[in-house]
Amino acid sequence: MGQKPSHIHTPSKHFVSAATIVLNDQKEILLIKGPKRGWEMPGGIVEEGESLKDAAIRETKEESGIDIEVLKFCGIF
Repeated sequence: MGQKPSHIHTPSKHFVSAATIVLNDQKEILLIKGPKRGWEMPGGIVEEGESLKDAAIRETKEESGIDIEVLKFCGIF
C-alpha cells in the first residue's frame, strides 16, 4: 500500500451574494434588522444556477415580504 498524503486538498468554496437597495416613493431605504449584524440591506447567497437579479428579488421577498422590481444594477464588489 502507498502512503497516505499528510493533508488532502479540498478546493475552497466561493459564495456570491446579492443585495438590494430598496427605495420607496419618499426615497426612504428599506433595512432589515438581522440578529447578528444589526441593520442591513436585504440580500443573501445566490443559489446555484440563479441569476444575481433573481437572487436579489428572492432574498428581498424572503426577508421583508416585499415584491420588488430591479431597475438598476449597481455593480459587483
